Amino acid sequence: MLEIKNLHTQFSTANGLLRAVDGVSFALHQRAAIGIVGESGSGKSVTALSILRLFGPLDKVSIRGEILFEGIDLVRLSETELRRIRGSKIAVVFQDPLTSLNPVMPVGEQIAETLRFHRRLNKAAAKARTLELMELVGIGEVARRYGDLPEQFSGGMRQRIMIAIAIACEPKLLIADEPTTALDVTVQSQVLMLLNRLRDELGMALIMISHDLGVIAATCDFVQVMYGGRVVERGHIQEILNRPNHPYTAALLRLVPRIDGPVQRKLNPIPGQPTPIFASVRGCCFAARCEFVTERCRTDDPPMHDFGNHHVSACWLAEERELGALTTKSTRITK
Repeated sequence: MLEIKNLHTQFSTANGLLRAVDGVSFALHQRAAIGIVGESGSGKSVTALSILRLFGPLDKVSIRGEILFEGIDLVRLSETELRRIRGSKIAVVFQDPLTSLNPVMPVGEQIAETLRFHRRLNKAAAKARTLELMELVGIGEVARRYGDLPEQFSGGMRQRIMIAIAIACEPKLLIADEPTTALDVTVQSQVLMLLNRLRDELGMALIMISHDLGVIAATCDFVQVMYGGRVVERGHIQEILNRPNHPYTAALLRLVPRIDGPVQRKLNPIPGQPTPIFASVRGCCFAARCEFVTERCRTDDPPMHDFGNHHVSACWLAEERELGALTTKSTRITK
């Protein structure tokens, strides 16, 4: 359904050319879910925003490559053509619903507005469908709450409203950009379960963007790990969690809290700082922070090593680690 080929997204700034996405490629089938994970600044959100060109009017953005949605290259569409796809065939749920919702407009009207624009429903039909959508996402007393403003809802309920807006036109693809970041653990779990249920009921595909591997594991079939604007590893979520083959993926897993170990567990932060995205990086983008680094890593771009089951890793030592040559360090990392 969606195929991204060699995507490059760059911003022209006063400090130079910012390379936010540097040669990303992946495919997504109908009803499937893929997670994009990485630290802040890794390029995961810009990758998703590039699909629908959701950048501000003052952003000087250059997008190269192909973004094929049902065979149509979205990169080559005009703004008018792309507007017909936004919200109807591809929808987005953003991180902070309070800044995404209109603070002085009733939430019911904001949902109905989407239906009137894309589905050309009249006012009565749009309201009736809106009430159904509010019930679908778990908002109680919908007739009374239709006219409430966003500030009258909790953070979790506002996110449910954003999801209702996103699924109003039954899109084929839903992009969720850090949808649970500002929520407590209980509400976060409820939102993730809601997204899973809606994906099954509506037959949507899902792109989940998060810095939290736990969120990705709860919602996605596949995951791709990004660093410095590049994909460094991708594969089935269980394969990646149980047998990472890139040092950055292993380092991220080291940061996940565990309940099956000692009560007091030493944190293992990733040393160093992320690669400056204004710099043109030679070799592996993670070389400056990697404990396995060799001279070759600093000069040559590593190829994607294929381990089967769609599991690939961009690391010069990935094959050796898979074969057990680095068993001691690999075991320490994965645990």
